[in-house]
Amino acid sequence: MSDTSQVETAQSTIQSTAPSIDPSLDGSGVSSASGGTSPSGGNIKMDDLWVALPKPAQTVTSESLPDRVRRIRVDVEELEVFYSISVSPGRHERLRRYFSDELKSLFSLDFEALNQSDKIDFLLLRNFLRRKNHQLYAQKEANKEIQRLIPFAQLITTLCEARRDVDPLSNERVAQQLDDIARLVNQVKDGIENDRIKISKTAAFRASKVVTELRGHLQEFFNFYSSYDPMFDWWATAPWKEADSAMSQFIPLIQNKLAGMHQGETGDIIGEPLGREALLAELEAEMIPYSPEELITLAKEQFHYCELQMKAASEELGYGDNWKKALDSVKKHAVPPGEQTSFVKKLVREGAAFVKEHDLVTVPPLAEEVSRMTMMSPEMQKVAPFFLGGPLIMVAYPTADMPHELKKMVMRGNNRHFARATAFHEMIPGHRLQLYMSERHNSHRQIFTTPFSIEGWAMYWEYVFWERGDFFETPEDRIGTMFWRMHRCARIIFSLKFHLGLMSPQECIDLLVEWVGHERSTAEGEVRRSFNGDYGPLYQAGYMLGALQLFELRREVLESNAMSEKDFNDAFLKANFMPIELFRALVLDLELHPDYTPNWKFNK
Repeated sequence: MSDTSQVETAQSTIQSTAPSIDPSLDGSGVSSASGGTSPSGGNIKMDDLWVALPKPAQTVTSESLPDRVRRIRVDVEELEVFYSISVSPGRHERLRRYFSDELKSLFSLDFEALNQSDKIDFLLLRNFLRRKNHQLYAQKEANKEIQRLIPFAQLITTLCEARRDVDPLSNERVAQQLDDIARLVNQVKDGIENDRIKISKTAAFRASKVVTELRGHLQEFFNFYSSYDPMFDWWATAPWKEADSAMSQFIPLIQNKLAGMHQGETGDIIGEPLGREALLAELEAEMIPYSPEELITLAKEQFHYCELQMKAASEELGYGDNWKKALDSVKKHAVPPGEQTSFVKKLVREGAAFVKEHDLVTVPPLAEEVSRMTMMSPEMQKVAPFFLGGPLIMVAYPTADMPHELKKMVMRGNNRHFARATAFHEMIPGHRLQLYMSERHNSHRQIFTTPFSIEGWAMYWEYVFWERGDFFETPEDRIGTMFWRMHRCARIIFSLKFHLGLMSPQECIDLLVEWVGHERSTAEGEVRRSFNGDYGPLYQAGYMLGALQLFELRREVLESNAMSEKDFNDAFLKANFMPIELFRALVLDLELHPDYTPNWKFNK
């Protein structure tokens, strides 16, 4: 964690002056004086300035745990919007201080006086604040590696934070700093083009995102004053255009030459491996008491089970134990062009009808009534080659302008039997039902969203339907659902190995093709979504691990007659998002304490 520094009080901040921008090349910050001057040169009294300052923490003794969670969610949103520049030292310090203060305040509560639900909220909030603090520190450390590519970052930060605080600016000094930004960008560009600057692909990938962000901040800075202040326009317009142009050319140079990102090729799948220590911290936050290596072994064991089931279905279809040949035959069962949406609608209704018929979970009528559907664009299918769900279901299928070979691969990857195991996962009883309920029960816990709860819940139903034996009746349907289970095994393996530095993105693609039987286009889309998108490092592992946790807890609850299957499923939905181990403590009323750590070995 970063070192604790002395907190400036509002009083001492107010006594300092309105800052003016330092024109030095290192962007060392703002200087102080006894007064300020307006852009037109007139004197400004401190009483005339509006400056946003952090206020001293208020102690609220009557605050409930749910209200505390709601307040902190909004506080963090407000802070992250206000302190919006990701590489700003001021942002890191302010957020670090907030998380530390809130943790201290949380631990001042009398834990033993809380009821079980409030104890769960206590632990959820504890994990949330600790994780945010850890991620903040990790981001700060990661930014150190890219400093040589962004020597202009502090100049941009100083300008934009002065604009955020509505500080008076010297237009001539602003012009000088904008000119300095352009010059520094061009110096780094020259170093890259002439091979004087070397940096890892992952660091370059991160730098390209930071520079893109900084360019946006600088544009917002310019737009704030442009046309409003005529003298600002006179001084700043030309140097800002130079700086913006330099950055617009700089971003693709980093992406192409340093990161190896080439549009339309697998080389553009970069991502940032997290490392073992950070993975362990993430697993602890998710309350998973296994090491990454143990989880990889677990996934391989699950994959072996899937292979046995695949071979059994393959025998029924006359392909012997050559399950990959049987899988290839199943892929040929695609819906004709123009009929995919009506077919998916039928599957969605079938899944909802099945859980209602067998009284497995409560399905509010409105959750079905207002369910929606849309089609995925070809661009989206590059990162999400199969269905997506939640408030609505997004259907993947080839479009007219796709190349012929790609069309065939997309049709094979979205065949009838793959779709049958996907539709209920995305809608009811899967994501659609869960998100519907999360808005209506214990909604303060939405801040604790976790893939082990969200994706685990949706995949859990694949286990439940498989166990019942009356949903996946044909060998083709059993192959379809086992394909998805193999896919989730592979997700654990390739995502954890990638973050451990043991697999490259290309090797991850090859694993999906060779082990699971993916089409190469869908494998590339899966890996690109895993590493280039906004998913956390454990997201892909969360599907199967969350499902295994829920399925084991279901067995534990049903065997002990603690509650019925429907009551168990309803209880999970109404509890809202949380690590499955904490839900276990909630439904089984297990003993908890403020320093509770994960200990449930769910892989029996």
